[in-house]
This record gives sequence, structure tokens and C-alpha cells, in this order.
Amino acid sequence: MAKVTVKLNSEGVRNLLKSQEMMDVCKEHARAIKSRCPQGYETDSYSGKNRVNAMVYASTYQAKVDNARNNTLLKAVRT
Repeated sequence: MAKVTVKLNSEGVRNLLKSQEMMDVCKEHARAIKSRCPQGYETDSYSGKNRVNAMVYASTYQAKVDNARNNTLLKAVRT
């Protein structure tokens, strides 16, 4: 077998991680996780220094209690 060397284009990877397409993928994953949670959970997304980010969080008191008692977000991510 021949030895293969892969060299990443750093600027290209950086542009990919901050692209609108990657933001759409992250938002879709966040929406899927939120759909597996009861009411009171919200999603948010933003473009950070190095990459885009999306998150699901408990926005109401009842959702925060539910997540603390049942690990709702962790279970929604695993499913």
C-alpha cells in the first residue's frame, strides 16, 4: 500500500465551519433535539470566533426543573 498524506486547507476548513450551510445543519440538529423535549425548551444559534454554534436550553422554570430531575436534554441528544 502506498502511504497517503493529507494536507488540509486551513482557510477552507475555517470557511466551512463558519458557513451558512453549516449553520443550517447545526440548526436542524438543534430543532431535532428540541422536538424530543417537552414544552419550555428553546433553540439558539450564533456564529462564534471559530465556528457556528447551536444550542437547546431550558427557558422556563418548569423546564429547568424537568431537566435537573430527568436529564431531559442529555436523553434527547442520545436518542
